[in-house]
Amino acid sequence: MSLKAFAAKIFANRIAKKTNKWVNEPVHTQQRVFNQLVAQAKDTVFGKDHQFNLIRSHQDFVERVPIRDYEDLKGYVQQIIEGKNDVLWPGKPIYFAKTSGTTSGAKYIPITKPSLKNQVEASRNAILNYIHETGNADFVDGKMIFLQGSPILEEKNGIKLGRLSGISAHYVPNYLQKNRLPSWETNCIEDWETKVDKIVEETEKENMTVIAGIPSWVQMYFEKLNAKTGKKVGDLFKEFQLFIYGGVNYEPYRAKFENLIGRKVDSIELFPASEGFFAYQNSQKEKGMLLLLDAGIFYEFVKADEFFDESPKRLTIADVELDVDYAMVISTNAGLWGYNLGDTIRFISKDPFKIIVSGRIKHFISAFGEHVIAKEVEEALRLAVERTDAVVNEFTVAPQTNPGEGELPFHEWFIEFENEPLDPTKFSNIIEESMKKQNSYYFDLIDGSILQPLKITRIKSNGFQDYMKSIGKLGGQNKVQRLANDRKVADGLLPFKIS
Repeated sequence: MSLKAFAAKIFANRIAKKTNKWVNEPVHTQQRVFNQLVAQAKDTVFGKDHQFNLIRSHQDFVERVPIRDYEDLKGYVQQIIEGKNDVLWPGKPIYFAKTSGTTSGAKYIPITKPSLKNQVEASRNAILNYIHETGNADFVDGKMIFLQGSPILEEKNGIKLGRLSGISAHYVPNYLQKNRLPSWETNCIEDWETKVDKIVEETEKENMTVIAGIPSWVQMYFEKLNAKTGKKVGDLFKEFQLFIYGGVNYEPYRAKFENLIGRKVDSIELFPASEGFFAYQNSQKEKGMLLLLDAGIFYEFVKADEFFDESPKRLTIADVELDVDYAMVISTNAGLWGYNLGDTIRFISKDPFKIIVSGRIKHFISAFGEHVIAKEVEEALRLAVERTDAVVNEFTVAPQTNPGEGELPFHEWFIEFENEPLDPTKFSNIIEESMKKQNSYYFDLIDGSILQPLKITRIKSNGFQDYMKSIGKLGGQNKVQRLANDRKVADGLLPFKIS
């Protein structure tokens, strides 16, 4: 064992003990975080506008601070952009994470010094937790690649801005700098396809042990490696031991990945966003991610099916139930207050508090009252792949509300197959039965002949990549929307379908 690997094990044990302290006191930990956040921000513009000096309890907070999305917070962000201090958090942010907005165009999410520290520590602790659990630290001696956006940053009135992954590239620990790939020059390439080709060139002869990124874009990297070398990734990188991912559910990609790699490797799921780092997978034996309760974030949870009510009940960690979909609302040391993250989560354990991401509060299909969410379509597809010979590269689902003459509406599944099922009917039936079993509304609509069974539209090879390229969202942190209540993504995919 190398000195670096030995030191990593010692550090991992220390972090595990520190983590266990707050894991064993979850409610107390969140109350402490809440008190600290409110106290530190009481003299900010936002704190004064919302009488933080009078807040003594969560109920006080609920009465003064409504749930907001970015649109509602935009006025405060604009004050920061214009140069004002102490707006959402004391002082000024050190960065803006620039993300794609919907109605507002680009969004500028503030990142403060304490919030960035929490982000960096969470990334580090996810890996250290893996070392502590498995005892495996040898990978720290090999090369590591993080497929991410360009680290070149712009500036607005003295505050640097860029994609979160690009900002994170500036904070790789010194002890990993020599192990890190690709080169800085390659990382700065904006065109994603050119960048991946260059990454292949730089890494194909290296001892790669850790590979990280959003699964769909790592898949592109693996496919290009395979095309260039004719080898499975696991044969090319004999010491490749760990895949780190976040942003999307890995399960739809797992079969394809294991085929491209040629063997199984351990994986760590992360739940990071521009707004904060919320959870990481803390066990190789159990599902779910450990919710980070001591990371400068106070969490509130609203039942997803009540979220759009006039005054939905806002729960704390003390009040949540297992197997219920919640919209996650956050207040952070970056100055986001009662902020609707947009993601829905589900608790699968309360000792410790572990979650899975079940979808997006705005990404659902309910054109007929079915309330279908991402977790349901992902689970249905997982079963179909598991029980057939099919391999799926990518997919999305949309309602077809205006079918042909005399035809009932249906859910249309756009699927890009690596290997098409030998029995397409069986494949469709497995998905259909799983959807009816998971979602009673969907079952009733099918049973009552309001909807007909789903239909699959096949997308040509690399069709999803071509679609993402056509809308300027190829690579980086961009990912395909799993489902939508409209036809925007569906219509965009039509040029890439197989007749």
